[in-house]
Amino acid sequence: MKKGLLIFGSLVMLSACNKLVENPNALISQQQYYKTQADAIAAANAVYNTLNSAAGDFPMYGRQLNLMTDNASDNHNFSPSNTNPDVRAMGTVTYVPANGRILKNWQQHYFGINRANLAIDNIPNIPEEKFTDQRIQARTINEAKFLRGLLYFNLVRLFGDVPLILHNPTSVDITALQVPRTSRDAVYRQVIADLTDATNLPKSYTGADVGRATSGAAHALLAKVYVTRHDWQHALTELQAVLNGGYGYGLFSDYKDAFQKSTKNGIEHIFSVQFQTNGGEANSVQYLSQSFNSFNTGTYPIDIISDSSVVKLFPAGDTRIAVTFFDRQYNPATGDTVYWKNPYAPYLNKFVDYSISPLINQSLSGINFPVIRYAEVLLLYAEVLNEINGGPTAEGYNAINQVRQRAHTGNLVTGLNQHDFRDSLFAERRREFIQEGQRWFDLVRQGGHTLVDALHKIAAKSAASDKDTLFPIPLQEIQLNPLLTQNPGWENN
Repeated sequence: MKKGLLIFGSLVMLSACNKLVENPNALISQQQYYKTQADAIAAANAVYNTLNSAAGDFPMYGRQLNLMTDNASDNHNFSPSNTNPDVRAMGTVTYVPANGRILKNWQQHYFGINRANLAIDNIPNIPEEKFTDQRIQARTINEAKFLRGLLYFNLVRLFGDVPLILHNPTSVDITALQVPRTSRDAVYRQVIADLTDATNLPKSYTGADVGRATSGAAHALLAKVYVTRHDWQHALTELQAVLNGGYGYGLFSDYKDAFQKSTKNGIEHIFSVQFQTNGGEANSVQYLSQSFNSFNTGTYPIDIISDSSVVKLFPAGDTRIAVTFFDRQYNPATGDTVYWKNPYAPYLNKFVDYSISPLINQSLSGINFPVIRYAEVLLLYAEVLNEINGGPTAEGYNAINQVRQRAHTGNLVTGLNQHDFRDSLFAERRREFIQEGQRWFDLVRQGGHTLVDALHKIAAKSAASDKDTLFPIPLQEIQLNPLLTQNPGWENN
């Protein structure tokens, strides 16, 4: 997935568009580019690349998105040594519409959407005889639709109503690029349409294609969309398609294998963002692994847990604790291993690549970022059954207990009512998915004051209020596009 595409225009590049007056003859136009099967594959690859690569900045997955979904939750906080005011504001929930990290997330998502639109619009124009494998034309289109669905799913959950752009701009006129926000319901309808088309993707791949989006990934992500919408019956249909579709998914017997380079794209990984060691354009630094990049017991080079309560979430014997946190660090200056006085605090461990030597050189990390794992399918299935049936079922208990048994925490107590089973599910999700970009979304989708109440339990996040259930539309985007409006509560910030 290394071959890029020329992007002609994008909503996130408005500030440059009004200066573009040249018409250089040496550039490759869309009509000239999309000619062969290799071009179709490169177009799909270019969309994948937006998930893990960002020249000169953090990648979307592996750092940028986590600043919003983890640092702004009750799980994480910024590194005490981090001097970036925008990053620190995410961790203290004092961010404003001018926050640069929020802007960068918006821009990176629309950059990926723009590349997906290019692929979806242009690959169908490649003559069939140019494909040595006729299936690749439909496959690459549906891969782009899967990725566009994922990106819009992120945006609509983070910002609510967002501009729904489905075609590459044909003009660099700034007024033509100004698009108003589209209703949340309409955005979700498009997400569902894209992911439904993506269910026609292959069930699996071999060789270098392993890691691409599959039909199972589309069904699983669709289920998550429906759960977010509280559309329980459609969610059940999609989850059953994953569970009974012959995909061969399952849990690793050892939780740590979900975060190892040697077991990437394994039985539990339904869809992951791919990172490679020394991958060049194939990856940028997996920043979530940077805890080992330097040794200093007084500062922390990457984010830490919000407070000691996060470690205390895990019962005694839970094998996830040693995978989620680490309690020691090798000091290359002395050759000693230092053990912290308070075990498993405050460092996050999941994305540290232990295959690297020396261990501190985590800029070479090849750990993938899991977007959706089979463990989540099981927990979503238990949640859906609980909501449909007005309380937990035997199947629901079996699903959550598979996750708990893998963690060696024993089965969930029986006889719970619907409310208590729901609380147990979200508690299980929190333990299972720390640092995986899930927590902020989980707090918001529970509704009411769940997010604010959770954040207020963390001293550093006491500034949270109801407006924080949506992030502000980036100020720069509003300044460039007067058709955009601000989210409630953020107008005067």
